[in-house]
Amino acid sequence: MSPVPPKAFPVSWDQFHRDARALAWRLAESGPFEGIVCITRGGLVPAAIIARELEIRLIETVCVASYHDYQNQGQLVVLKDIAEKVRSLGEGGGKVLVIDDLTDTGKTARVVREMMPNAHFATVYAKPAGRPLVDTFVTEVSQDTWIYFPWDMGLTFQPPIRDGAQG
Repeated sequence: MSPVPPKAFPVSWDQFHRDARALAWRLAESGPFEGIVCITRGGLVPAAIIARELEIRLIETVCVASYHDYQNQGQLVVLKDIAEKVRSLGEGGGKVLVIDDLTDTGKTARVVREMMPNAHFATVYAKPAGRPLVDTFVTEVSQDTWIYFPWDMGLTFQPPIRDGAQG
């Protein structure tokens, strides 16, 4: 288990929506896609945005838990597998898109890639350790940066950087 990295990258709802739409623009060139597999929970919001932008109606989830306390990545647990209909679509030559919010260490991406080896894997954000497992992403952040997604945050005071705040 690794501690929370010292650098913080807070992402607002507006910024996340813009970044997810930017991902959709990039993916439009690689499509058309017949379906999406979103990795829960982080992939739910970008998958909804991308499904709208690319007019994709077939949406499936794969439920993988790795952050069990929101700070430390632990053992991966597949809570729900991908439906056979969607798996066979990818194996039969159909273009399937796998969406997540972030690839961090690449552990989750590796597990899902084994399930869907022919899928196009896309994330909004990528860290160097997970980057090789992703086909398309929008923003790369350093490995020692913790991304605070809008669904994980409330509004709180942030001390100035000069006072020792990390972001």
